[in-house]
Amino acid sequence: MKTASPSPARAAKVLFRVRAASRSFAPTAVALATAVICLILVLPGADARAEGVGAAGHPDTVPASATGAKPSGPVAEPSDYRMEDFRTPVPTTLRGARVLAEEEAADIWNKNGGVFIDVYPQAPKPPNLPAGTFWREPVHRSIEGAQWLPNVGYGALSPAMDEYFRQRLETLSKGKRDAALIFFCLKDCWMSWNAAKRALAYGYTNVMWFRDGTDGWQQLGYPLAEVKKLP
Repeated sequence: MKTASPSPARAAKVLFRVRAASRSFAPTAVALATAVICLILVLPGADARAEGVGAAGHPDTVPASATGAKPSGPVAEPSDYRMEDFRTPVPTTLRGARVLAEEEAADIWNKNGGVFIDVYPQAPKPPNLPAGTFWREPVHRSIEGAQWLPNVGYGALSPAMDEYFRQRLETLSKGKRDAALIFFCLKDCWMSWNAAKRALAYGYTNVMWFRDGTDGWQQLGYPLAEVKKLP
């Protein structure tokens, strides 16, 4: 059952509780607390940043372009998969797929109208850790209820990763090639574009690409939830 609601609503509830507790606080302290809550109300994504997960709502980041150069105009849709510089501006189209704006994605999510598939890459275990070091996977936050299939958005997949992607899509779609599949990552992230394009190549016919991903989701006021990798 989905429990997500826009963060301003949650902040408003906290504000109510602060005011209700005014008899237990000095007036100055109450005013300060109220100001903080009001600041949260007008700053989209402030709740995510307060949790220390970064502006994009994640504790780790997709490798950005080494050059930092951005195209001066619209990005043309390539004929093949993107092989490098995954954190650069993306096209506005994906041939064969439906491109979703934030409101369209939210409408589908609220109506349980499709499977949301997060393709954000999994942070690798650091090499050469001292013996006995305990490695804990970083927490990954995404759209509530999303299925996390990390590393399937690279330009080229190993045979094992390709098989993983095919099998998980078969399960998530319940074997239906026309099942609604919504792929996303972050804003300006080619990995979701690659993954959606690859799903089309696998024969799925109702593929959607949520172009702005979790960044766009937070701009709508929705929080992110911790998700686990789909084994």
